[in-house]
Amino acid sequence: MPQAMPQAIAETVFDIFYLGFAVITGLTMLIKGKNPLVRKAGAMTALLGGGDSFHLVPRVYALWTTGLEDNAAALGIGKFITSITMTVFYLILYYIWRDRYQIKERKSLTGAMWILAILRIAFCLLPQNQWLTYRQPLLFGVLRNIPFAIMGIVIIIIFVQETKKAKDSVFRFMPLAVTLSFGFYLPVVLFSGVVPIVGVLMIPKTLAYVWIVLMGWRLYRQSEGQI
Repeated sequence: MPQAMPQAIAETVFDIFYLGFAVITGLTMLIKGKNPLVRKAGAMTALLGGGDSFHLVPRVYALWTTGLEDNAAALGIGKFITSITMTVFYLILYYIWRDRYQIKERKSLTGAMWILAILRIAFCLLPQNQWLTYRQPLLFGVLRNIPFAIMGIVIIIIFVQETKKAKDSVFRFMPLAVTLSFGFYLPVVLFSGVVPIVGVLMIPKTLAYVWIVLMGWRLYRQSEGQI
């Protein structure tokens, strides 16, 4: 019997719907999409669902069995994998921006995004992260998220610029969704170790990603002539 039955039930139901939605939506766009932009959105969405499953499935298992601390290694490995997949997620989103608005130049920006992604992954690979422990060092949690946060800021700025210029109704709220995702995520990185209740912010963070997925789905429907 799980120690916190209401939490276990709530998280399990939420995660099943979220992961199922992300994976099915992503694969639908990836397989049925008629243009490269839609297929990129599908790959990004499927990666989101697939990557998050490495963290959320062990978490659900832990809640239904002996608790989070007893399953620290599985949770840590899942968190590590999700950290990598989310980095790739934003890299794909950057290329969606380039394709959507026909950006041909700005190669230095592309180089900067790749450097930030490589730095983020390099920081994640350092043993000092202590992924297999329950309470991981705050310092490395901050360090590995600095390049990630900069990637997010870049995405916000470039989408603000181009959605306004193009009057893009599909992605006009992308900057807000990305801002919300980071706004809910960063306090968890900084404070969840000392104030565990802050971890609840991961739910609205996930909903911000659902919003991003829905924008991709609207792009797919638009390409199919359904809207």
